[in-house]
Amino acid sequence: MTEFETISERRKEAHARLVALGSKVYAGFLAMEKAAYAEGAIPKKHKELIAIGISVVKNCESCMQWHIEQAARAGATFEEVLEAVEIAIEMGGGPATVSARFALEVMDSAGLRPAAQPAQAT
Repeated sequence: MTEFETISERRKEAHARLVALGSKVYAGFLAMEKAAYAEGAIPKKHKELIAIGISVVKNCESCMQWHIEQAARAGATFEEVLEAVEIAIEMGGGPATVSARFALEVMDSAGLRPAAQPAQAT
């Protein structure tokens, strides 16, 4: 099992357990999440890109994985996700570059690829 599959499984297990326990707080969180990411004045894809940036700055690996995968499902391109990560680096400084490494690995795992290969620096 890959690191990303392990994170996904742990997230699913925790979700199922909190639902089974009847957690009212978790149910409220799920309702808030559904409302926050619903299509609106800001499209879902853009909301996911914002969440990617926040996830990188907060160094939440599970959050990065979830939101990168959700952004890809909402139609985000490699370049859009990369720019969200880059904005997070600027906002978060040095520590965000460490989180960005994980985000790049998740982008690969999610199948996000550059539209065109950038020129190699000389």
